[in-house]
This record gives sequence, C-alpha cells and structure tokens, in this order.
Amino acid sequence: MTLNKFNLPDVGEGLTEAEIVAWKVKPGDTVAVNDVLCEIETAKSLVELPSPFAGTVTELLVPEGVTIDVGTAIISVSDAVSGDPTPADVPAPAAPAAPVQPLYGKLPADDADTSGGAPAGGPLVGSGPKADAVKRRPRKAAPAAAVSVNAPEIEPVQPHTLAEVFAGRQESAAGTDNQAPGQTGVVDTRPTLGGTITGLVNRVLAKPPVRKIARDLGIDLADVVATGFRGEVTREDLVSYQAQRDAEHDKADGFWGKAGKPQGQRIERIPVKGVRKATAKAMVESAFSAPHVSIFVDVDASRTMEFVKRLKASRDFEGIKVSPLLILAKAVIWAAARNPSVNATWVDNVGGTDAAEIQVKHYMNLGIAAATPRGLMVPNIKDAQDLSLKELALALNNLATTARAGKTRPAEMQGGTLTITNIGALGIDTGTPIINPGEVAIVAFGTIKQKPWVLDGEVIPRWITTLGGSFDHRVVDGDLSARFMADVAAILEEPALLLD
Repeated sequence: MTLNKFNLPDVGEGLTEAEIVAWKVKPGDTVAVNDVLCEIETAKSLVELPSPFAGTVTELLVPEGVTIDVGTAIISVSDAVSGDPTPADVPAPAAPAAPVQPLYGKLPADDADTSGGAPAGGPLVGSGPKADAVKRRPRKAAPAAAVSVNAPEIEPVQPHTLAEVFAGRQESAAGTDNQAPGQTGVVDTRPTLGGTITGLVNRVLAKPPVRKIARDLGIDLADVVATGFRGEVTREDLVSYQAQRDAEHDKADGFWGKAGKPQGQRIERIPVKGVRKATAKAMVESAFSAPHVSIFVDVDASRTMEFVKRLKASRDFEGIKVSPLLILAKAVIWAAARNPSVNATWVDNVGGTDAAEIQVKHYMNLGIAAATPRGLMVPNIKDAQDLSLKELALALNNLATTARAGKTRPAEMQGGTLTITNIGALGIDTGTPIINPGEVAIVAFGTIKQKPWVLDGEVIPRWITTLGGSFDHRVVDGDLSARFMADVAAILEEPALLLD
C-alpha cells in the first residue's frame, strides 16, 4: 500500500495561499481521479479542487476555515481501495487508460457542464466532458382530474432552517413527468445528492426540488437572482438569497445587541481574507499610487432605450438578455479606439531602472465590475473589440452568470485594460470609482430614469443617465478624459453612430 499526500496546488497564476472552505470527502471514502476533494477560496475565486489520485482517503490534514500556503499537504490518499477486493472482483478495463497528467486551474465554468466522469483518453484533473444530452422519460399516464396547477403541496414536516430543508430533501424528478397545461418541458441535467434531476420551465425556471425548498422557506422565486446555466434558479441561489435575508432580519431585530453588555462585547469582528483581502489591497495601492481625476456628464439616453427595446424584439437576439449596459460597453470600446491612451498601463521601474513608460494596448479586455456574494470581482471580456453586438451581449450574460455563481476563474480576472462599473443597477445616479490596478480609466454607469429635459426649447420627459469617469492623471489629461467621456455619451445619445 502506498500513501500519497496531496499538496495545495497553484490553481491560478501567482497564487500564494488559499482557504479550505469545505471538504467534500471524509476519511474512509473511496475517490477516483478527478473526484472533487474540497472547495478552496483564493484571493480571486471559489474553486473545486479535484483529486490527482485514486484510492481511499486516510486523513484530512487541514480543517475547514484554515488558510494555508501553496504546497502545504492537505489530504492523504492510499492506493488501497477500502475492502481489499480480490482480482476476481475487479472488472477488466474496456480499454487501456492513458497516463494521468494532472492539470490544475481548468475547472468548468458552470456546474451544469460537469458530467462527473473522467474525460476519454485519460483523466484531466479539473476538467471533464460536458454532460450528454438527456432524453426525457416517457410520460406516465395520469387522469386529467389529478392534474392541478395551483394545488398546494402538504408536507408532514415544514422545516424552518436552510440546513433542515436540505437534509433529507433531495428528490428525484419522478414527479415531473405529468405536466400541467401551459408548461413547457426543457431537459436539464445537474448532479445533486439525490441524482440527476430534470427542470421544467414554468414562469421562473427552477427544478422541482428547488421549488420545494423555496416553498418550505417561503421564498418567492421571482425575487431570487438566477445564475443557472439556462437562467434557472439553483440551490446555490437560494442559499445566497436566504443568507442575505437572514442577515437583514438579524440586523433589523437585534443589530444593536443588548444594552446591558459592555461596548467591547458588542463588536462584530469579521476576518479579512479571500476576495475582500485582495480587493482591499488592490484598491489601496491604486488610490495611493495613481493620481485620480474624475469627471461627470449627464446623457439623454432615450434613443438607447428605444434601441434596446428593438433589440429585445429582434429574432436575432431571441433568448439573449439585452440591457443598456450592452450599448455602453460598445460605446466604451468605440470611444477608446478614438482616444487610445485611456486603454493603457503606467509601468514603473522599466528594466530595473527608475525609468517609467506608458503601454498603450491595441486590444480591449473589457472589465465588468460584478458584486457577488463573495465580494467585488472584475472579470473581463478578452478582445472585446472583435465582438459583434450579439457576441458582446452573450459574453456579458455569461460573465454575469459565472460571477454570481462564484465560478469565475482567476485567468478571467487578469489582463484587464479598462473597466465599467454598473452602479445604476442599484438605483445610484453616479459615483467616483477607483481605477482597477494596472489600468488608467474606469467608467461608472448610473441609473437611467425619466427626468425633465430641455429639447429644442421645450421641457419634456426623457430617459437621462449620468456617467462618471475616473482616470490616472499621469496618463490621461483633462482634455483627453473629457473627449473620451463625450464620445461615450455621444453613442448613448445616438446608437446609430456605431454603424459608421
């Protein structure tokens, strides 16, 4: 018997440490190559760590919640399978297996694409083939009177906590075969503790077990932000929503604590680690190394709103989420081509000397600041300048879905050249954003709402937004920043300029 120790790998470029968030195995479990061992939180993302070994787990060397350095041993796996099977018990392999070549850092962007098996031709650690298309089982005949769309489901026990709901409530999709009139069946597979389940489109997309959990918790699915691969509400979405709701409830009911306790005992201490630690360090370095200058401009975005409405009705954009952010992203790309110095980097100590240089990028890796349950992330769309309007819309949708699900990979947050932060989604008019490190410009997109606007001497209601831009004054002078913001505003006022 050989005992193999698995050291924490570098799942990103330059990773130095990570936190063990949750173990997915325990001592005595049998694991195969590519089975998920644990979830780790790096400074940039939440990553599932697959096993490079096959065998039996002998010991978990690091407890949950502990931050360790790369290279630290986290688990030991013996190559002896529990139970010591005899050669007669082991089935002959269908084909010779290729040598295992672990490759970390390449994890599926969404758990809907994970089949749970090793890829053909040999396992590739951290990746796997997409799930094959799954055919629906034949419908079971049922009396028409037995189908009731709005009939409530009575449960013998109604748990009140999320842990109680999940415990013992992993259901199969056997009850989904009888569809009520007006429902549209869409086959969707996703591995769960209870096996593969099938989802139905019924107003809000969600699988039956997820709907059941939502009912038990009293959650309206329409209020939950969906991050599923096909726009469905997932268990993780419910966890995030419930956690936020519980936090708000706790703060509302007992935020101030008991008055009789000393003030020193009424202080909540939150460890700074993971994404929050990395964000804080980056923002401090940016704020105190790059001299910021900010400017603002009010924009009549009425024609952008009309254009977005036409895109939503277009057959070419059917099934694609379209918002004014898409037009702003295209406007920023267009304006950067006219004012190249905003798409640049300031570099100190060139060649080990005191010399500095400005590196103007002839490509656009467009960053989109995304607020996630784990903190602020800024993934970017590589070579955004080469994408059509439809391709850019798809890239924005995928970026947002992946970020909210916590599946953003470290490589997707590196190499950004210019960033957009959409604070208008929260109803904020404008702000003074801090430049993302390594860049020299960031654009804040405020909310769009109807306001009185003077047009041709008359005061009429128009859709107005405010753009805020922050710039590194070492690279971008006042004149350049003003021309760049004016060009962005011009596209929002007249999207047809993009056709020139």
